[in-house]
Amino acid sequence: MSSPIKNVAVVGGSGNLGRAVVRELVNAGFVVTALTREGSTSTFPAGVALKAVDYASVESLTAALQDQDALISTIATVAVGGQRPLVDAAVAAGVRRIIPSEFGINTRFLGKEPIGTILQGKIQTLDYIHEKSKNNPLFSWTGISTGLFFDWGLAHGSIGLNKATKTATIYDSGNEPYQASNLPHIGKVIAAILANPEPTYNRYITVASFNPTQNQILELVEKLTGEKWTVDHAVTAEHQQIGLDKLAKGDYSAFSHLLRKRIFEDGAGLAVQGADNALDLLGLEGDDLEGSLRTWLAE
Repeated sequence: MSSPIKNVAVVGGSGNLGRAVVRELVNAGFVVTALTREGSTSTFPAGVALKAVDYASVESLTAALQDQDALISTIATVAVGGQRPLVDAAVAAGVRRIIPSEFGINTRFLGKEPIGTILQGKIQTLDYIHEKSKNNPLFSWTGISTGLFFDWGLAHGSIGLNKATKTATIYDSGNEPYQASNLPHIGKVIAAILANPEPTYNRYITVASFNPTQNQILELVEKLTGEKWTVDHAVTAEHQQIGLDKLAKGDYSAFSHLLRKRIFEDGAGLAVQGADNALDLLGLEGDDLEGSLRTWLAE
């Protein structure tokens, strides 16, 4: 990419991750345009331009993406299968870098894992982008695996902690480190990629704010609150079976059960550490785990 990326369009900018991404892009000095549906009442930070689009229309999206250097999709997992018109429009409009809604677990190494059934929208979208980039050398992509959304998970209970009742659910031994990222940190990762796009040209990267264990987190919240927490123990294999039973019925709430098995199981080996964590490549540092927990407890 000969000229710097300046103009950035964001899809899903009013969502949980999208809001953090928009804020960090604005803070980093990018000119941000939020694509929204007709009639949307979502609000954005000062200086963010709004363009209403028909997400099913390549023509509508192509018009909205004119003069945009990059496109970031932060739409939710349930909608990721509908990103193909976005990809086609990005190519047609001359967008130089796309970052699809790939955030979360690494979808490139799922093999025949049952959770991969639910994530086919992500997998197929990135495969499609990869094929498009082969025939369009000016069109490039970066895929980003971030692990669990840690701050969001604390607030919504998916980390296994309840500060109101001071209870913690520990899966298996609780000693398996896992990949996790705070939402603002993901925004900083995206801003860093766009500020220096060459190292991540047509590349899938993994990042993490930190790689904690469940027991490490429990020890910290007990330290910060000055109290012992009640601990409930759970078995990931049992959650896997619950997930499989739900999936067999077409119930995609199976995802949370399958996810617990994948990341918390003893020996999962999915922590992102050392050279596998692309923060050094991007010139970034991780977040402070204790500080993140302290912020959550104070909210």
